Amino acid sequence: MEAAMTNSVFMARSLDGYVADKDGGLDWLNMIANPDRLDFGWNDFISRIDAVVMGRKTFDRVCSFDCPWPYSKPVFVLSRSLKELPDEYRDKAERISGELKDLCEILHKKGYENLYIDGGITVQHFLKEDLIDEMVLTTIPVLLGGGIPLFGELPEKLELTHLETSVFLGEIVQSRYIRKK
Repeated sequence: MEAAMTNSVFMARSLDGYVADKDGGLDWLNMIANPDRLDFGWNDFISRIDAVVMGRKTFDRVCSFDCPWPYSKPVFVLSRSLKELPDEYRDKAERISGELKDLCEILHKKGYENLYIDGGITVQHFLKEDLIDEMVLTTIPVLLGGGIPLFGELPEKLELTHLETSVFLGEIVQSRYIRKK
C-alpha cells in the first residue's frame, strides 16, 4: 500500500488573520519577549517534513533575512514569473511551476511524502485545491488591520478536526487541525 502524502502548514498569524502586515513586514512576530528562545514546536514539526514548498514572495522574504539559509530540507519555490533562482540559492532551492495537484504528485514520486506549505498566498492556493491535510496555526495577539491574509475565498467549505491547543509565554496560542476527508 502506497503511503499517503501529507501537506502541512505551520504558520503564525495575527488575531485578525494576517501573516504579514500592510507593508509585507513581519516585525510583529517578535512583539512578545521570548527570553528562553522557545521554538513553539517548530523543531518537532520540521523533523517530520521531507521538503518545503513556498511561494516566490516567501522565498524572496527568506532570502532577505540577515541569517544563514534556515532550511535543512529541500525547498521548492513555486513561480511562473521567475525563470531561475539567483546563483547563491541554486544549491538551496529549486524552482517549480505548474498545476498544484500535478506538482504534489511529482514531488510524491520523488519520495517527498510530507510537505511543508509556506506563504500566505501559496497556502490560499493549496486550500482552494483542497490540498492541505494539517494546519498548525500560531496566533499572535495583535490586530494588524490589513496585510496578507492567511485565508481567502474557497470554492466550498473545508471541515477540519481540532487536535490540540497550546499556550506559549502566556499570550501566544497555537492550535493544530487536520482536514476531515
